[in-house]
Amino acid sequence: MAAYDYDLFVIGGGSGGVRAGRVAASLGKKVGIAEEYRYGGTCVIRGCVPKKLFVYASQYHEHFEDAAGFGWTVGESTFDWAKLVAAKDKEITRLEGLYRRGLENNGADIFDSRAELVDAHTVRITKTGQTVTAERIVIATGGVANQHSSLPGHEFCITSNEAFNLEVLPKSIVIAGGGYIAVEFANIFHGLGVETTLIYRGKEILSRFDHDMRQGLHKAMVEKGIKIVLTDVIEEVVKGKDGGLIARTKNGDSIAAGAVMLALGRDPNTKGLGLEAAGVRMNERGAIIVDDFSRTNVANIYALGDVTDRVQLTPVAIHEAMCFIETVYKNNPTSPDYDLIPTAVFSQPEIGTVGISEEEAIKRYAEIEVYRAEFRPMKATLSGRSERMIMKLLVDAESRKVVGAHILGHEAGEMAQIIGICLKAGATKDDFDRTMALHPSAAEELVTMYNPSYRVRNGERV
Repeated sequence: MAAYDYDLFVIGGGSGGVRAGRVAASLGKKVGIAEEYRYGGTCVIRGCVPKKLFVYASQYHEHFEDAAGFGWTVGESTFDWAKLVAAKDKEITRLEGLYRRGLENNGADIFDSRAELVDAHTVRITKTGQTVTAERIVIATGGVANQHSSLPGHEFCITSNEAFNLEVLPKSIVIAGGGYIAVEFANIFHGLGVETTLIYRGKEILSRFDHDMRQGLHKAMVEKGIKIVLTDVIEEVVKGKDGGLIARTKNGDSIAAGAVMLALGRDPNTKGLGLEAAGVRMNERGAIIVDDFSRTNVANIYALGDVTDRVQLTPVAIHEAMCFIETVYKNNPTSPDYDLIPTAVFSQPEIGTVGISEEEAIKRYAEIEVYRAEFRPMKATLSGRSERMIMKLLVDAESRKVVGAHILGHEAGEMAQIIGICLKAGATKDDFDRTMALHPSAAEELVTMYNPSYRVRNGERV
């Protein structure tokens, strides 16, 4: 047997790569891991963690306004963007330290450098030029924001990466895109006092979500003051005379703004990794092709997380890493389970969802029952807000299983995580019905919708 420098070498220090490297090292394997930017990856450094911190920050102006309805008098408030950015930086530095210490404490060798494949068993550390060999290699380099380089003036625009570190908060912003990143940042910037316009080519935002969630959030965002432009796209971005930017659209509009953000999807981060030299196959989008056990066409090379373009969620990358460990180092072949993944959009209000949308359920089942409740949450009665919550359960009429649960409102993400356990366990609508309500709570609506709002049989509402 050939002698290698490492039992496992991981390229990419995000959540999936770090988990695979740390656990393998804890099992006594000799592990090397390389990351060219910062350990923690997209999620910790420039994704879901700083985004959620910014979401919290952007909610405070409403909290201050709501306080009056509950008897509080709140004085004049001001917001300091620089303080928020500094506090965010301090927290992600702390989290990055935890990732590094986890690797170090288990004996992994850490390389602060880009790494590229030379062949199926050899990796070049580009910072030093040295090469190391490994019995197995894991590629976990994640994804990158689509720069939309075909757009004239794209060089004047920012992506989600730069949005976290702007030197000055703009007075106005145009955000291109209709997915969860675009929607979340539209709410963040608006909540921080930025005049916000969202422009999207589709007929409604959040194309992959249930239609009630999409329409309910759209209405709430517009009521807050966010301008949403649909069925239009930016065709050019130019600099204005005042130093700002002008976004010119296909429909002939010109929108002036202090900043333009492109939230037009993310691409697998595979350029320049040496995949061709190692013989690793990719698809037309540049994503690494893997089998059910995250193995590429090269037997000793595996790929995890967004670089495979399967499900672009941090917990999924971590789950894939643990399946890799079970399969390779514990003699327990385990493939990732992508069924019933709870997801959330940290918009304002939030969306939390588990399972399939009504549109998908109609295609999949001969008959479904739709349980839907829309109501004003209790907190809004004294605050005076007009906000509405929507809760929706989709049930396969034949088996009585709940196949989809969708929530729009405060803490929807937290509810989706809990209800995800129920759906994963195969709960039926009868299980929901015999569960006692917790009163007073918004979540009690999930167990008190006894009669369907309507049924859909063979694609027709009845």
